[in-house]
Amino acid sequence: MQIPLWPHIAALPPLLGVALAFALPLLSLVIKERRVWECYAVASTFVLFVLCSSVFYVQFFISATPTVYAFGGWPPPVGIVYEVDKLNALLGLLVSGVVFLATVYSVRYMEKDDGVEWYYTLLLGFEAGMLGCLFTGDFFNLFVMLEVMSVSAYGLVAFRRDSHEAVEAAVKYAIIGSLATTLYFIAVAFGYGSFGTLNMADLAAKTSTSIVFPVTGGTPSHSGWVLGAGVFLALMFWAFAMKAAIAPNHFWLPDAHPAAPSPISALLSGLMVKVSLYVIIRFTFTLFGGAVALSLTLNSLHIIALVLGSASALIGAFMLMVQRDIKRLIAYGTILNVGYITMGLGISLMPGTTLTGLTAAVFHIINHAVAKALLFLCAGAFIHAVGARNLDDLAGVGKQMPWTAAAFTIGALALSGIPPLNCFMSKLLLLQAFLEAGWVAPVIAIIILTSALSLLGYLKVVYNVYMRSPATDISNIKEAPASMLIPMLILATLCIVLGITAPLVVDKVVEPAVLSAVDLQGYVEAAQNFASVLYGGGAP
Repeated sequence: MQIPLWPHIAALPPLLGVALAFALPLLSLVIKERRVWECYAVASTFVLFVLCSSVFYVQFFISATPTVYAFGGWPPPVGIVYEVDKLNALLGLLVSGVVFLATVYSVRYMEKDDGVEWYYTLLLGFEAGMLGCLFTGDFFNLFVMLEVMSVSAYGLVAFRRDSHEAVEAAVKYAIIGSLATTLYFIAVAFGYGSFGTLNMADLAAKTSTSIVFPVTGGTPSHSGWVLGAGVFLALMFWAFAMKAAIAPNHFWLPDAHPAAPSPISALLSGLMVKVSLYVIIRFTFTLFGGAVALSLTLNSLHIIALVLGSASALIGAFMLMVQRDIKRLIAYGTILNVGYITMGLGISLMPGTTLTGLTAAVFHIINHAVAKALLFLCAGAFIHAVGARNLDDLAGVGKQMPWTAAAFTIGALALSGIPPLNCFMSKLLLLQAFLEAGWVAPVIAIIILTSALSLLGYLKVVYNVYMRSPATDISNIKEAPASMLIPMLILATLCIVLGITAPLVVDKVVEPAVLSAVDLQGYVEAAQNFASVLYGGGAP
C-alpha cells in the first residue's frame, strides 16, 4: 500500500520538535555564537508552524476523515499511532503560531541572560511535548509527551535560577505536576487493565461501538471493565484538572507563571493549560461520549465541572482584583478564564443539551490563548524596560511605550469581555449555552460578576501605566524594540479580527472542530480502517 505524504506530515511536528531540541546543545558546542542559536530557534519554530499549518489545511480542506499515522509501521492497536482530526489540528496551529511569536519576542527579551541555548532547547522541547499531547492517539504515549511538556516547563520556570522566587516556584510546580502525571499514570494502568489496549480509538470502540479491532477484540467480557473505566475517567479528570489549574487545584499557577520569563508565562498560561483542557475534551466527548454504561460517571463529571468551573471563575476574579504584581494579576486571570471553559464543558456534558457549550469552550480556548499571550508579552515589555513588576514601579510607563500600552489595553478589554473583541463573543456563546439549558440566574450572575471584576482589575493596570505620575525618572525609557513589538501587535490585531469575524470563525472553524470532537464513529473507523489495511484485511 502506498501511503500519501501528508500522514507523515501529521507526525512530523512533535518528532521534529524533539529532534531540533536535542540538536541545539550539540550545535552550541560547535558554534559559540549566540545569534546562531537565536536564529536556529526562530527558524525551528517557524518550520513547526508551517508544518502545523499544513496539517490544519489538510484536515479542514482536503481530508474528510482523521489522519492516522503508525510509527514504525506498527498498526493500531499494537503500535503507537497519531490520529489528527479537525480539533487537534486547530489547536496544533494555535500552539505552533503562539510559540513562534514568543520565540521571536524572546530574542530581545532574553538579551541580558546567559545560557540561552538551554532556554531555546527547553522551549523547543516544550512545544514538541504540547504538540505530542494534542496529536497522539495512544493514551500511554500521551503520558510520555505529557512528561516531555512538563519537564521542559519546570526547567523554563526555573531558568533564572539565581532568583529565589524562580527556584521556589519551579519546585512547587514540579511537585504538583509530578503528582498530576502520577495520577494519570495510575489511570493508564486502570485503562489498560480494563480494556487490554492503549489505543484511544480501540478503547472508544470497546465502550461505545460494535467495531472490533484486530488483536484486542471487542468489548471485554468481564463486568469489571465498567468500574475500571469509571476509575480511569475520574483519575484522568483530576490529573488534568491539576494541570489546567481548575479550582481547587489552582494554587500552584500564581507562583509558577509569574516566576518564568515573560514569553514562557505567555505559553504556560496561554497554551499549556489549554492542552490539559483538550485532553479532558478528548476523553469525555470523543472516547467515552457514547459509553452508555458510563453515563453515571459522565453525569457526575458534568456537575463537578460546573461547580469547579464556577469556583475557578470566582476565585480568579476576586484574587485578580487585589494584586499589585502585574504578572500575578494576569496569572489569576488565567484561573478565571479556565473556569469559563470548564463551565462550558460541564454544561455540554449535561444530558439532553446541545453542543453550544462545547463550541463556546473551544472558541474561548482560542480567544483566551491569544489575549493572554498578548498580556504577558506586553507585561514583559514593561518589565524589560523598567526592571520591576509592581504596579507602583510601572506608573507612567505607558506614556513612554504607547504602542505596548495600547496593545495591553486591547488585550485587557478583550479578556474583560468588552464588545466587539474576541473574548466577548465566546462569553456570549457561553451565555447562550446556559440559556438553552435553562440555567439562567446563577450562572449568568457568575459570568457577569466575574467579567466586571476582571475589567476593574485590568483597568487598574491601564490606569497605572497611563495616568499615574511616575515614582522615578523614566525619561530614558523607550518603546519596545520591533522584534518584541511586532508579536504583540499581531496578537492585538487577532483579538480585534477574531471578535469582528466571530460568526464566520465559529461557523467555518470552531463548529467543524467541535463536530469532529464528538464524532466517535469517525474517530474509531479511521483507526480501524487503517489497521485493517496494514493487517491485510481490506482497503478502507
